[in-house]
Amino acid sequence: MKANLVGFASGVLFGAGLALAQMTDPNKVHNFLDIAGTWDPSLALVMGTAVMVAFVGFRLVLRRPTPRFGSKFELPRKETIDFRLIGGAAVFGAGWGIGGYCPGPAIAVLSLGGADPWVFVAAMLAGAVVGRFGDRPVAALET
Repeated sequence: MKANLVGFASGVLFGAGLALAQMTDPNKVHNFLDIAGTWDPSLALVMGTAVMVAFVGFRLVLRRPTPRFGSKFELPRKETIDFRLIGGAAVFGAGWGIGGYCPGPAIAVLSLGGADPWVFVAAMLAGAVVGRFGDRPVAALET
């Protein structure tokens, strides 16, 4: 129960931070990505700050033998760069550039209404399904 409350509080804090940084505004994101036009570099400060906080936070947390609310740390084991990683990053970037949302802000803005974030989240979930099952052989083609 305590872990769920901490997770919920963390999610609320994260969503509030996204809203405060205006990452939930697709126009702000589009202007950040438009370096040849109406470029707005303010989100670079947001991302740079997030990277610094994560850098310090990981070093502090990983000094512990186990997480506070779990039995072990769940860290990625893969260290190679392959086609799936590059392809996923390209699709992520294209979706961010077209829609003006990335997953966190899209979910945070669902409660505000409007169809755009719902369409984006539906497409994001469809992409997750394709990414999860898309590389498996199709049974009908194996024969």
